[in-house]
Amino acid sequence: MSAKRLNRDFFSREDTLRIARDLLGKLLVVPGPDGTRISGMIVETEAYLGVIDKAAHSFGGRRTQRNEITYADGGHVYVFFVYGMYYQLNLVTGVVDEPHVVLIRAVEPVEGVEIMRERRGEMKDKNLTSGPGKLCIALGIDRELNGEDLTESERIWVEEYQQIKKSSIRTGPRVGIDYAEEFAALPWRFWLEGNEFVSKVRA
Repeated sequence: MSAKRLNRDFFSREDTLRIARDLLGKLLVVPGPDGTRISGMIVETEAYLGVIDKAAHSFGGRRTQRNEITYADGGHVYVFFVYGMYYQLNLVTGVVDEPHVVLIRAVEPVEGVEIMRERRGEMKDKNLTSGPGKLCIALGIDRELNGEDLTESERIWVEEYQQIKKSSIRTGPRVGIDYAEEFAALPWRFWLEGNEFVSKVRA
């Protein structure tokens, strides 16, 4: 297994759609409290293009204490809480003051699967990490990781893992953003065709 961590250059590119696509097949690593590696291969992402994007928290230049980290340089972590129940993991992309992010929607468990099972409870393995809230529980991701620098942190990072063929990648509308008007139908969600850990939404 390659242990090459993705660097600032990967995340600071200005094409967030390309970054969202390129993250497929990469390995998200979030070690346990004792340092045990817990990881999953990224199999589904969504891109959010900041100020212009009606689905983004920063649409229109909105800047709050919650989303401030999205205005940092690419390679930082943005974790937020939704529905009063779930955390969601986003990776900041682009340059300073350009609040683009990529939501990690699903991963395929690779390391520390037993720990994921303990955290998620009794269920089929394919349900452990097949959604943004699910993967955060399984990998132990919460607001304490908000603001972490993926290029330096010992708590969360992304590594090279598998090369994904373009023919294996599918695109479609993002999930749960009907309020975003003309942005709701844009094909800014990316996933690996046939992977059983992709979230169960219409493709």
